Amino acid sequence: MTVFWVLAPIMVAAALGILFVRKAVHAAMLLAVVMLSLSVLYLELDAPFLFAVQIIVYTGAILMLFLFVLMLVGVDASDSVVETIRGQRVAAWFAGLLLGVVLVLGLGQISLGTEVGLDAANAGGNIQALANIIFSQYVYAFEVTSALLITAALGAMVLAHRERLTPKETQASIAAQRMKDYAESGKHPGPLPPPGVFARHNAVDTPALLPDGTAAEASVSRVLAARGTVRSAPKLADDIEVVQQQLGGVSTDEGRRSGKAGTSSATEEDAT
Repeated sequence: MTVFWVLAPIMVAAALGILFVRKAVHAAMLLAVVMLSLSVLYLELDAPFLFAVQIIVYTGAILMLFLFVLMLVGVDASDSVVETIRGQRVAAWFAGLLLGVVLVLGLGQISLGTEVGLDAANAGGNIQALANIIFSQYVYAFEVTSALLITAALGAMVLAHRERLTPKETQASIAAQRMKDYAESGKHPGPLPPPGVFARHNAVDTPALLPDGTAAEASVSRVLAARGTVRSAPKLADDIEVVQQQLGGVSTDEGRRSGKAGTSSATEEDAT
């Protein structure tokens, strides 16, 4: 009884938190608290099979699947109140009332003392008695539950399927669209230059160098440019100078000298 009075408030608080938290990941973590507490209660009631199933199947598999789906797909914060399936509110009210009736009947049997009791049910062992009940008295309910789970999986696949609204692009259509963009806006029809081409470091944050030695801005991802992790132009000065020398151009130092000389001569002419 001590374990129950300790875990019961935690389970109720976590269950209420599932209803009021805004983020779906937080709701999933609170659901994990409820499931783990419920597994401990199963163990306290001498039900080791349900204790193991609750942790391995529900908490370890199904709940982790929920978390992976939430993290990969994401959930929008805004909820739609439009009823897409007719009659789903009526069915929800009916299911809720049916669950309430089942809970009242269960509590009534416990209060009136008409339940069999765990000692009598676990007389030959908990796992053996559970297997005997499932595959003899409740075999049809067990098979219907398995069919319901398969139907739910198929329904999830149908709901997640998206029809293609436009025909799939072929290589010929992509090439035609590139030539059209080139004719209309002058966009280069070829692929983007890969990072590090004509540079000493073939890294993703190093811009590619054009034939004239300047850096190609299209060769670096916009995300890296926004983060400020792209290598600066002074670090590429040596590479630019090497490319200019290979093309027979003027080196950086000579360009600076010629620029200074032109400036000084222009100054002398102005002074004259």
